[in-house]
Amino acid sequence: MGLSIGIVGLPNVGKSTLFNALTRAQNAESANYPFCTIEPNRAVVPVPDLRLYKLQELASSQKVIHATVDFIDIAGLVRGASKGEGLGNQFLANIRECDAILHVVRCFENDDVIHVDGAVDPIRDMETIDTELILADLQAAERKAERLGKQIKGDKRLAPQMDLLRGLIDHLNAGRPASEMTELHSDPGAELRRDLLLITFKPVIFAMNVDEDGLGEDNAHVRRVREAAQARAAGAVKISARMEEELAGLSPEEAAEFLASYGVQESGLDLIIRAGYEMLGLCSYFTAGPKEVRAWTIRQGWKAPQGAGVIHTDFERGFIRAEVIAYEDYVKHGSEAKCRAAGVLRVEGKEYVLKDGDVVHFLFNA
Repeated sequence: MGLSIGIVGLPNVGKSTLFNALTRAQNAESANYPFCTIEPNRAVVPVPDLRLYKLQELASSQKVIHATVDFIDIAGLVRGASKGEGLGNQFLANIRECDAILHVVRCFENDDVIHVDGAVDPIRDMETIDTELILADLQAAERKAERLGKQIKGDKRLAPQMDLLRGLIDHLNAGRPASEMTELHSDPGAELRRDLLLITFKPVIFAMNVDEDGLGEDNAHVRRVREAAQARAAGAVKISARMEEELAGLSPEEAAEFLASYGVQESGLDLIIRAGYEMLGLCSYFTAGPKEVRAWTIRQGWKAPQGAGVIHTDFERGFIRAEVIAYEDYVKHGSEAKCRAAGVLRVEGKEYVLKDGDVVHFLFNA
Protein backbone atom coordinates (compact mmCIF):
# COMPACT_ATOMS: atom_id res chain seq x y z
CA MET A 1 0.00 0.00 0.00
CA GLY A 2 1.07 3.59 -0.51
CA LEU A 3 -0.10 7.01 0.60
CA SER A 4 -1.96 9.19 -1.90
CA ILE A 5 -2.49 12.91 -1.28
CA GLY A 6 -4.71 15.19 -3.36
CA ILE A 7 -3.60 18.83 -3.51
CA VAL A 8 -6.43 21.39 -3.55
CA GLY A 9 -6.67 25.13 -3.18
CA LEU A 10 -7.75 28.33 -4.89
CA PRO A 11 -5.86 29.48 -8.00
CA ASN A 12 -2.58 31.29 -7.37
CA VAL A 13 -2.05 30.10 -3.80
CA GLY A 14 1.15 28.23 -4.75
CA LYS A 15 -0.38 24.83 -5.45
CA SER A 16 1.41 24.07 -8.70
CA THR A 17 4.64 25.64 -7.45
CA LEU A 18 4.49 23.29 -4.47
CA PHE A 19 3.69 20.35 -6.72
CA ASN A 20 6.71 21.09 -8.89
CA ALA A 21 8.93 21.23 -5.83
CA LEU A 22 7.57 18.17 -4.08
CA THR A 23 7.82 15.94 -7.12
CA ARG A 24 11.25 17.21 -8.14
CA ALA A 25 9.82 17.52 -11.66
CA GLN A 26 8.81 20.72 -13.37
CA ASN A 27 5.81 19.20 -15.11
CA ALA A 28 2.97 21.28 -13.72
CA GLU A 29 2.89 24.68 -15.40
CA SER A 30 3.04 27.56 -12.96
CA ALA A 31 1.68 30.87 -14.18
CA ASN A 32 0.28 34.00 -12.61
CA TYR A 33 -3.32 33.55 -13.74
CA PRO A 34 -6.24 31.34 -12.68
CA PHE A 35 -6.73 27.86 -14.15
CA CYS A 36 -3.18 27.47 -15.44
CA THR A 37 -3.38 23.79 -14.42
CA ILE A 38 -5.79 22.28 -16.94
CA GLU A 39 -4.98 18.61 -16.46
CA PRO A 40 -4.67 16.74 -13.19
CA ASN A 41 -1.03 16.05 -12.49
CA ARG A 42 0.12 12.92 -10.70
CA ALA A 43 3.61 12.07 -9.56
CA VAL A 44 5.16 9.40 -7.35
CA VAL A 45 7.49 10.78 -4.68
CA PRO A 46 9.91 8.75 -2.52
CA VAL A 47 9.34 8.99 1.23
CA PRO A 48 12.49 10.46 2.82
CA ASP A 49 13.95 7.99 5.34
CA LEU A 50 17.64 8.14 6.23
CA ARG A 51 17.41 4.77 8.00
CA LEU A 52 17.37 3.08 4.58
CA TYR A 53 20.86 4.31 3.73
CA LYS A 54 22.26 3.12 7.05
CA LEU A 55 20.76 -0.32 6.41
CA GLN A 56 22.17 -0.31 2.88
CA GLU A 57 25.63 0.36 4.30
CA LEU A 58 25.37 -2.41 6.89
CA ALA A 59 23.78 -4.99 4.59
CA SER A 60 26.00 -4.07 1.60
CA SER A 61 22.86 -3.77 -0.52
CA GLN A 62 23.07 -2.83 -4.18
CA LYS A 63 20.20 -0.33 -4.05
CA VAL A 64 17.62 1.44 -1.88
CA ILE A 65 13.92 1.43 -2.64
CA HIS A 66 11.85 3.98 -0.73
CA ALA A 67 8.20 3.81 0.17
CA THR A 68 6.30 6.24 -2.05
CA VAL A 69 3.57 8.87 -1.91
CA ASP A 70 1.31 9.76 -4.84
CA PHE A 71 0.71 13.50 -5.13
CA ILE A 72 -2.22 14.53 -7.32
CA ASP A 73 -2.43 18.21 -8.27
CA ILE A 74 -6.01 19.36 -8.98
CA ALA A 75 -6.82 22.47 -11.02
CA GLY A 76 -7.54 25.50 -8.83
CA LEU A 77 -11.05 25.44 -7.42
CA VAL A 78 -13.12 28.62 -7.27
CA ARG A 79 -16.44 29.56 -5.74
CA GLY A 80 -19.09 27.74 -7.79
CA ALA A 81 -16.80 24.90 -8.89
CA SER A 82 -19.39 22.31 -7.84
CA LYS A 83 -21.80 23.98 -10.29
CA GLY A 84 -19.31 23.99 -13.13
CA GLU A 85 -17.51 27.28 -12.52
CA GLY A 86 -13.83 27.23 -13.47
CA LEU A 87 -12.08 23.94 -14.17
CA GLY A 88 -11.75 22.38 -10.74
CA ASN A 89 -15.05 20.49 -10.79
CA GLN A 90 -13.77 18.38 -13.69
CA PHE A 91 -11.08 17.00 -11.44
CA LEU A 92 -12.80 16.47 -8.10
CA ALA A 93 -13.26 12.80 -9.02
CA ASN A 94 -9.48 12.47 -9.07
CA ILE A 95 -9.24 13.12 -5.33
CA ARG A 96 -12.06 10.80 -4.28
CA GLU A 97 -9.58 7.92 -4.41
CA CYS A 98 -6.96 9.79 -2.34
CA ASP A 99 -6.20 8.94 1.29
CA ALA A 100 -5.82 12.55 2.42
CA ILE A 101 -6.29 16.13 1.23
CA LEU A 102 -3.49 18.69 1.20
CA HIS A 103 -5.19 22.09 1.21
CA VAL A 104 -2.72 24.80 0.17
CA VAL A 105 -3.58 28.16 1.74
CA ARG A 106 -1.93 31.43 0.78
CA CYS A 107 -0.40 33.11 3.82
CA PHE A 108 1.82 35.71 2.13
CA GLU A 109 1.27 39.20 0.76
CA ASN A 110 2.52 40.01 -2.75
CA ASP A 111 0.88 42.59 -5.00
CA ASP A 112 2.52 41.01 -8.04
CA VAL A 113 0.67 37.70 -7.55
CA ILE A 114 -3.03 38.06 -8.32
CA HIS A 115 -5.51 36.68 -5.79
CA VAL A 116 -8.67 35.34 -7.39
CA ASP A 117 -10.80 37.14 -4.75
CA GLY A 118 -8.78 40.34 -4.77
CA ALA A 119 -7.15 40.14 -1.34
CA VAL A 120 -5.40 37.60 0.90
CA ASP A 121 -7.73 36.11 3.53
CA PRO A 122 -6.81 32.49 4.34
CA ILE A 123 -9.90 31.75 6.44
CA ARG A 124 -12.22 32.94 3.66
CA ASP A 125 -10.22 30.88 1.17
CA MET A 126 -10.47 27.79 3.38
CA GLU A 127 -14.22 28.23 3.69
CA THR A 128 -14.56 28.60 -0.08
CA ILE A 129 -12.83 25.29 -0.72
CA ASP A 130 -14.69 23.60 2.15
CA THR A 131 -18.02 24.68 0.67
CA GLU A 132 -17.19 23.36 -2.81
CA LEU A 133 -16.04 20.00 -1.45
CA ILE A 134 -19.17 19.69 0.71
CA LEU A 135 -21.36 20.50 -2.30
CA ALA A 136 -19.52 17.90 -4.38
CA ASP A 137 -20.23 15.27 -1.69
CA LEU A 138 -23.85 16.44 -1.51
CA GLN A 139 -24.29 15.88 -5.23
CA ALA A 140 -22.86 12.35 -4.91
CA ALA A 141 -25.17 11.59 -1.96
CA GLU A 142 -28.25 12.89 -3.79
CA ARG A 143 -27.46 10.77 -6.86
CA LYS A 144 -27.06 7.74 -4.60
CA ALA A 145 -30.41 8.50 -2.89
CA GLU A 146 -32.14 8.72 -6.25
CA ARG A 147 -30.83 5.29 -7.27
CA LEU A 148 -31.58 3.76 -3.88
CA GLY A 149 -35.10 5.16 -3.94
CA LYS A 150 -35.86 3.05 -6.99
CA GLN A 151 -34.27 -0.07 -5.51
CA ILE A 152 -35.98 0.20 -2.13
CA LYS A 153 -39.42 -0.34 -3.66
CA GLY A 154 -38.48 -3.95 -4.30
CA ASP A 155 -36.28 -4.48 -1.25
CA LYS A 156 -37.40 -2.99 2.07
CA ARG A 157 -34.17 -4.21 3.69
CA LEU A 158 -32.53 -1.15 2.16
CA ALA A 159 -34.54 1.18 4.42
CA PRO A 160 -31.78 1.59 7.09
CA GLN A 161 -29.30 2.53 4.37
CA MET A 162 -31.73 5.11 3.00
CA ASP A 163 -32.24 6.58 6.49
CA LEU A 164 -28.47 6.95 6.88
CA LEU A 165 -28.18 8.52 3.44
CA ARG A 166 -30.94 11.02 4.15
CA GLY A 167 -29.18 11.92 7.38
CA LEU A 168 -25.99 12.54 5.43
CA ILE A 169 -27.79 14.75 2.92
CA ASP A 170 -29.27 16.86 5.73
CA HIS A 171 -25.84 17.06 7.39
CA LEU A 172 -24.13 18.25 4.20
CA ASN A 173 -26.96 20.68 3.44
CA ALA A 174 -26.22 22.27 6.79
CA GLY A 175 -22.72 23.04 5.50
CA ARG A 176 -20.92 20.49 7.65
CA PRO A 177 -18.26 18.06 6.34
CA ALA A 178 -18.98 14.33 6.35
CA SER A 179 -16.21 13.77 8.92
CA GLU A 180 -18.36 15.50 11.56
CA MET A 181 -21.29 13.06 11.15
CA THR A 182 -21.07 10.57 14.02
CA GLU A 183 -23.05 7.85 12.23
CA LEU A 184 -20.46 7.63 9.45
CA HIS A 185 -17.91 6.35 11.97
CA SER A 186 -20.00 3.20 12.59
CA ASP A 187 -19.83 -0.04 10.59
CA PRO A 188 -22.92 0.78 8.43
CA GLY A 189 -21.49 4.26 7.93
CA ALA A 190 -18.18 2.82 6.77
CA GLU A 191 -19.97 0.97 3.99
CA LEU A 192 -21.62 4.20 2.82
CA ARG A 193 -18.30 6.07 3.02
CA ARG A 194 -16.60 3.52 0.81
CA ASP A 195 -19.48 3.58 -1.66
CA LEU A 196 -19.56 7.36 -2.03
CA LEU A 197 -15.81 7.98 -1.57
CA LEU A 198 -16.69 11.09 0.43
CA ILE A 199 -14.11 13.84 -0.03
CA THR A 200 -15.00 15.66 3.18
CA PHE A 201 -14.48 12.55 5.30
CA LYS A 202 -10.81 12.42 4.39
CA PRO A 203 -8.12 13.77 6.74
CA VAL A 204 -6.98 17.29 5.83
CA ILE A 205 -3.53 18.85 6.09
CA PHE A 206 -3.36 22.61 5.63
CA ALA A 207 -0.14 23.72 3.91
CA MET A 208 0.33 27.34 4.92
CA ASN A 209 2.32 28.80 2.05
CA VAL A 210 4.52 31.73 3.13
CA ASP A 211 7.36 33.63 1.52
CA GLU A 212 10.93 33.07 2.73
CA ASP A 213 10.59 35.80 5.35
CA GLY A 214 7.61 34.00 6.87
CA LEU A 215 9.51 30.80 7.67
CA GLY A 216 10.64 32.17 11.02
CA GLU A 217 8.04 33.63 13.34
CA ASP A 218 4.41 32.92 12.37
CA ASN A 219 2.68 35.85 10.69
CA ALA A 220 -0.95 36.79 11.40
CA HIS A 221 -2.27 34.68 8.51
CA VAL A 222 -0.43 31.57 9.73
CA ARG A 223 -1.65 32.04 13.30
CA ARG A 224 -5.27 32.19 12.11
CA VAL A 225 -4.90 29.06 10.01
CA ARG A 226 -3.25 27.14 12.86
CA GLU A 227 -6.16 28.02 15.17
CA ALA A 228 -8.71 26.97 12.56
CA ALA A 229 -6.89 23.71 11.85
CA GLN A 230 -6.68 22.88 15.54
CA ALA A 231 -10.42 23.53 15.96
CA ARG A 232 -11.23 20.94 13.29
CA ALA A 233 -8.53 18.42 14.31
CA ALA A 234 -6.73 18.90 10.99
CA GLY A 235 -3.01 18.93 10.31
CA ALA A 236 -1.12 22.16 9.63
CA VAL A 237 2.38 22.65 8.23
CA LYS A 238 4.13 25.86 7.27
CA ILE A 239 6.00 25.74 3.99
CA SER A 240 7.44 28.07 1.39
CA ALA A 241 6.64 26.68 -2.03
CA ARG A 242 9.20 28.95 -3.68
CA MET A 243 11.91 27.80 -1.33
CA GLU A 244 10.96 24.16 -1.95
CA GLU A 245 11.56 24.80 -5.66
CA GLU A 246 15.05 26.01 -4.87
CA LEU A 247 15.69 22.93 -2.74
CA ALA A 248 14.69 20.61 -5.58
CA GLY A 249 18.01 20.95 -7.39
CA LEU A 250 20.30 20.64 -4.37
CA SER A 251 22.18 17.66 -2.96
CA PRO A 252 21.11 16.46 0.53
CA GLU A 253 24.11 18.22 2.07
CA GLU A 254 23.42 21.47 0.22
CA ALA A 255 19.72 21.25 1.06
CA ALA A 256 20.48 20.86 4.79
CA GLU A 257 22.77 23.89 4.68
CA PHE A 258 20.18 25.90 2.73
CA LEU A 259 17.43 25.04 5.24
CA ALA A 260 19.68 25.90 8.17
CA SER A 261 20.27 29.35 6.69
CA TYR A 262 16.53 29.99 7.19
CA GLY A 263 16.48 28.38 10.64
CA VAL A 264 14.51 25.41 9.32
CA GLN A 265 15.40 21.76 9.94
CA GLU A 266 12.92 19.95 7.68
CA SER A 267 11.77 20.56 4.12
CA GLY A 268 8.11 20.99 3.25
CA LEU A 269 8.14 17.51 1.72
CA ASP A 270 9.32 15.99 5.01
CA LEU A 271 6.71 17.90 7.01
CA ILE A 272 3.82 17.04 4.70
CA ILE A 273 4.63 13.34 4.45
CA ARG A 274 5.18 13.03 8.20
CA ALA A 275 1.85 14.75 8.85
CA GLY A 276 0.15 12.40 6.38
CA TYR A 277 1.64 9.32 8.02
CA GLU A 278 0.64 10.52 11.49
CA MET A 279 -2.94 11.42 10.54
CA LEU A 280 -3.53 8.14 8.72
CA GLY A 281 -1.76 5.99 11.30
CA LEU A 282 0.91 4.73 8.89
CA CYS A 283 4.43 3.46 9.52
CA SER A 284 7.20 1.59 7.68
CA TYR A 285 9.02 -1.68 8.11
CA PHE A 286 12.11 -2.71 6.16
CA THR A 287 13.49 -5.68 4.28
CA ALA A 288 17.26 -5.83 3.82
CA GLY A 289 19.55 -8.06 1.78
CA PRO A 290 22.41 -8.03 -0.73
CA LYS A 291 20.12 -7.04 -3.60
CA GLU A 292 18.17 -4.19 -1.99
CA VAL A 293 16.98 -2.43 1.14
CA ARG A 294 13.33 -1.50 0.91
CA ALA A 295 10.70 0.33 2.96
CA TRP A 296 7.12 -0.96 3.05
CA THR A 297 4.20 1.19 4.21
CA ILE A 298 1.66 -0.38 6.56
CA ARG A 299 -0.99 0.76 9.01
CA GLN A 300 -0.02 0.91 12.67
CA GLY A 301 -1.38 -2.12 14.47
CA TRP A 302 -1.12 -4.49 11.53
CA LYS A 303 -0.05 -8.01 12.36
CA ALA A 304 2.81 -9.78 10.61
CA PRO A 305 0.69 -11.63 7.99
CA GLN A 306 -0.99 -8.36 6.93
CA GLY A 307 2.38 -6.66 6.61
CA ALA A 308 3.68 -9.59 4.58
CA GLY A 309 0.72 -9.21 2.24
CA VAL A 310 1.97 -5.75 1.22
CA ILE A 311 4.91 -7.49 -0.46
CA HIS A 312 2.74 -10.17 -2.09
CA THR A 313 -0.61 -11.76 -1.30
CA ASP A 314 1.11 -15.18 -1.34
CA PHE A 315 3.20 -14.06 1.65
CA GLU A 316 0.07 -13.40 3.68
CA ARG A 317 -1.80 -16.48 2.51
CA GLY A 318 1.11 -18.87 3.20
CA PHE A 319 2.58 -17.05 6.22
CA ILE A 320 4.61 -19.30 8.56
CA ARG A 321 6.64 -16.92 10.70
CA ALA A 322 8.64 -13.69 10.65
CA GLU A 323 12.23 -13.10 11.68
CA VAL A 324 12.34 -9.60 13.16
CA ILE A 325 15.17 -7.27 14.17
CA ALA A 326 14.49 -3.80 15.57
CA TYR A 327 16.26 -1.10 13.52
CA GLU A 328 18.20 0.10 16.57
CA ASP A 329 19.46 -3.44 17.26
CA TYR A 330 20.47 -3.89 13.61
CA VAL A 331 22.53 -0.69 13.73
CA LYS A 332 24.02 -1.56 17.12
CA HIS A 333 25.23 -5.02 16.10
CA GLY A 334 25.96 -4.26 12.44
CA SER A 335 24.52 -7.25 10.56
CA GLU A 336 21.77 -9.86 10.58
CA ALA A 337 24.27 -12.57 11.51
CA LYS A 338 25.57 -10.61 14.50
CA CYS A 339 21.99 -9.84 15.60
CA ARG A 340 21.20 -13.54 15.46
CA ALA A 341 24.32 -14.37 17.49
CA ALA A 342 23.42 -11.68 20.06
CA GLY A 343 19.91 -13.08 20.45
CA VAL A 344 18.12 -9.91 19.28
CA LEU A 345 16.71 -11.54 16.13
CA ARG A 346 13.24 -12.64 17.20
CA VAL A 347 11.02 -15.30 15.63
CA GLU A 348 7.43 -14.04 15.64
CA GLY A 349 4.13 -15.65 14.68
CA LYS A 350 0.78 -14.56 13.26
CA GLU A 351 -0.19 -12.42 16.25
CA TYR A 352 2.93 -10.24 16.20
CA VAL A 353 2.18 -6.55 15.63
CA LEU A 354 4.77 -4.98 13.34
CA LYS A 355 6.58 -1.90 14.65
CA ASP A 356 7.92 1.10 12.76
CA GLY A 357 11.52 0.36 11.80
CA ASP A 358 11.34 -3.42 12.13
CA VAL A 359 13.72 -5.21 9.75
CA VAL A 360 11.81 -8.32 8.72
CA HIS A 361 12.33 -11.56 6.82
CA PHE A 362 9.13 -13.51 6.15
CA LEU A 363 8.94 -17.28 5.76
CA PHE A 364 5.90 -18.66 3.94
CA ASN A 365 4.50 -21.66 2.10
CA ALA A 366 4.36 -21.02 -1.64
